[in-house]
Amino acid sequence: MALLLAPAAFWIADSPVELVLLIGSLLIVLAAELLNSAVEAVIERYGPEYHELAGRAKDMGSAAVFMTLTNAGVTWIAIAAM
Repeated sequence: MALLLAPAAFWIADSPVELVLLIGSLLIVLAAELLNSAVEAVIERYGPEYHELAGRAKDMGSAAVFMTLTNAGVTWIAIAAM
């Protein structure tokens, strides 16, 4: 998705600030996804058995990715609507 939207940001943005906001929101999503993957890898390395805290950590990582996706969506919609 970021590979498709990043070039579109140059077309949509009317100013350098808008360009930074559009591309920055995409980069934040990618960073959150990397951190979520790291948390999941550490939990899987710890052991295959289910633990409540491990499940909560995975859920919180997924929630963080969702929040950054929501932020990116709001940013893109707000700038594209102008």
